Amino acid sequence: MGKKQRGGTLLGIIIGALLGLGAALAVAVYVTKVPIPFLNKGQSHSAENDAAEAKKNKDWDPNTSLAGKNAVRPSAAASGPVGAASAPVATAPAVAASAARAAKAPVSEDPLGDLAKAKAEAKPKAEASTSGAGVDPFSYFIQAGAFRTPEDAEQQRAKLSLLGFQAKVTEREQSGRTVYRVRLGPFDKKEEADKTKEKLDSNAVETALVRVQR
Repeated sequence: MGKKQRGGTLLGIIIGALLGLGAALAVAVYVTKVPIPFLNKGQSHSAENDAAEAKKNKDWDPNTSLAGKNAVRPSAAASGPVGAASAPVATAPAVAASAARAAKAPVSEDPLGDLAKAKAEAKPKAEASTSGAGVDPFSYFIQAGAFRTPEDAEQQRAKLSLLGFQAKVTEREQSGRTVYRVRLGPFDKKEEADKTKEKLDSNAVETALVRVQR
């Protein structure tokens, strides 16, 4: 009797252990397949938020607040290629114009020779313009006599005044003596002096043409 009782007890312990392992295995399988209410709910909500945030960031336009509520957002495909292609189109006419000007500009094979030639041509022109001005370096006087006394000189000047000529009496030392000259002028041109001399000669007045350096 005692041996049967001990064998049944041992068998019951083994069966109970097996049942416990089966129950624990079943609970473990159930736990792994069924979502945990609080933990899985938080994870699912977090994943959805991440997806929504990523989509929002992808479509976000920093100029929306500046353009207004009805602003139209340009597409990336339209803005990118147009901006890249516009630069060569804008610079092409300028490059073509500069190339055309460079092609038309004559290139001298001897720039120093050309400069010397230009100076040589300019020098005769300058000399011609100076000579063509007709500037006489002399002034001209008509002397109607030289007298020893101022009275004789004044008498001659009065005679010329009666004939219609304005004369002046000037003093000059000659051979250690003072002489008094009666002169008309000065005349800037020799032609004017010659005409006055001819008129005095026709009135029987002895004259002499005097030339003085300016």
